[in-house]
Amino acid sequence: MEETMIPLSIAVLTVSDTRTDETDRSGQALVERLTQAGHHLVEKRIVPDDVYTIRAVVAQWIAEASVQVVITTGGTGFTGRDSTPEAVGVLLDKRIEGFGERFRQLSGDEIGSSTIQSRCLGGLANATVIFCLPGSTGACRTGWDGILAEQLDSRHKPCNFANLVIPERGQHG
Repeated sequence: MEETMIPLSIAVLTVSDTRTDETDRSGQALVERLTQAGHHLVEKRIVPDDVYTIRAVVAQWIAEASVQVVITTGGTGFTGRDSTPEAVGVLLDKRIEGFGERFRQLSGDEIGSSTIQSRCLGGLANATVIFCLPGSTGACRTGWDGILAEQLDSRHKPCNFANLVIPERGQHG
């Protein structure tokens, strides 16, 4: 008997000083992929690249039991206002070191050594898994297709993050 995928409730945050709902291709790519995979979009927002604004939104979602996963896009580079890692990092109970490592490995095949400038990160906070991706649409596709699609699928073996945020499965990962 084939196991049924358990859909997760996911919030998407685009970090950008310039994008709008009409121009946010990266956030939209994530929304399309997560819904096509059978997950539920709880909320999608766009906020400016400001450490305290980003932190406030992510902290609010972490506190809400209805949000199991937060995915951010943008603000992970090295330019002056890129501040997503600083905003989110302090909220994490545990870091997923392998997320950034694997993302840069996959991204290296596409953009070469420029991938070292990606400060994407992942972690767990209050039973919510959080992934911070770069702002390019290509990077969001790489992150979802190469990592998140499997790791947010409760059927993926030998382990996945879905089983850590599904209440009845809690500590079994």
